[in-house]
Amino acid sequence: MVQVAVAGDVAEAEEMQEILSNAGIESSIEQSPDEDTVSVSVPESELETAKEAIEALTEPDELISEP
Repeated sequence: MVQVAVAGDVAEAEEMQEILSNAGIESSIEQSPDEDTVSVSVPESELETAKEAIEALTEPDELISEP
C-alpha cells in the first residue's frame, strides 16, 4: 500500500476512503502516532486512479496535502 493523501482527521480520511470505495478502490487509513494527521493508502497499482477519484470529488482546497 502507498500513501495517496493525508487528512486532517479521521472523519476526513473516512470521507476519502468512501470516495475511493465508490470508485472500486481498496484503501486503508492510519493515524500517525506523532501527529494529528491521518494517512490514506491504496495499492500501488491503483495510485493514479485513486488520486484522480479524490481530485474529481473534492475541492482542491479541501485536501490538506499530497504525499
